[in-house]
This record gives sequence, C-alpha cells and structure tokens, in this order.
Amino acid sequence: MGKTYERIDGRLRTFIEAQPLFFTATAPLSGDGTVNLSPKGLKGSFAVVDERTVAYLDFAGSNAETIAHLRENGRITLMWCAFQGPPNIVRVHGSGEPVFRDDPRFKELLTHFPDIDPTPHGLRAIVVVTARLIRDTCGYAVPFMAYEDDRELHGRRFAREDDTSLNDYFRRKEHIESSLDGLPGLPLPLPPSTF
Repeated sequence: MGKTYERIDGRLRTFIEAQPLFFTATAPLSGDGTVNLSPKGLKGSFAVVDERTVAYLDFAGSNAETIAHLRENGRITLMWCAFQGPPNIVRVHGSGEPVFRDDPRFKELLTHFPDIDPTPHGLRAIVVVTARLIRDTCGYAVPFMAYEDDRELHGRRFAREDDTSLNDYFRRKEHIESSLDGLPGLPLPLPPSTF
C-alpha cells in the first residue's frame, strides 16, 4: 500500500485522466502565509503532457492564490481521489509555473486540450507542473460519490465577457493582482486572447 512511481503512464495515467475532479495545493514561503487548496474540474481542462509533466487550464475566478504562490516559489501538489471503483489516491508533488497568454509556449500548450473550448471560461493561464514525486495511497476512507455532470454555470457566467470586460472584472476583485498575503498574482491587463 502506497507506492512511488518514476513516471505518469499506464494504469496511473489512465486513473488520473478518468477523474472528473482533482485538487491543487500551494503555499507561500512565509510560515504564517495562507495555504491554498482548490478543486478543479471541467472535462478536458487537464492533460498529461509527458511522463513527468501535467498541465491544466486556469480559468477566471475570484482570486489567484495558486498563480501567486507558483510565481513566488513554484511548489504545488495535485491530488486525485477515486470516488468510484477501487479505492485510490494519487498525488503529484512538483514544481509548477503559470504560462500566461503572451508566453511563446502558450499556443502549443493549448493543443493538449482538444476536448474543451476555453473561450467561454475566461482562460487566464495554463499551469504546467513538472513532477518531482509521484505517489499513490490506499484511499480506503474516501467515500463513494457519483459524478453527474459538469456545472454549466462557469461557462455561462464568463462567456459574456470579452478581454476588456474580463480585465475590468479582475481589477474589481481584491485578490487577483495580489494574493491574500500580498504576493504578486495575475499580471493585468491580460494579453488579448488568440484562441
């Protein structure tokens, strides 16, 4: 029970890609800083890029803690739980980086997400994570839960925004350009979308 893996492939990759939900955890370097834990979903917004690299689409929201922490120190852990089938928890501990719209790598990275249209979701960045430690554990205490469907609310909410109004929305939010602890967050204004 509990195994360390050299790479994300085979059964491990199949498990990760099949989960409709995963969690990200980050923290600032300061010992009294705010630890952030976020659920992530929406089919097609996560991708295994290669055997040691994963990525996910960072969509519009009311804060940018993950981006701020990654800009400061790069530490991130991703976690997937089996809510159906055999019990399992997989964690990828690594270093992450937000790749913003004006980064030359952005367009190529976006090709890893063919099953989702990012346009209605206010895509801010692509978070790329390089795995340093890949482990699974039992998950015996994780409950059974049934996945019904993705919520449509996020896409409906942000589909009505263009680049200008999305930037205005972000500027009105207290913790987009800076984190809860005052770290630099999402650089604004966002470059124009080209996707």
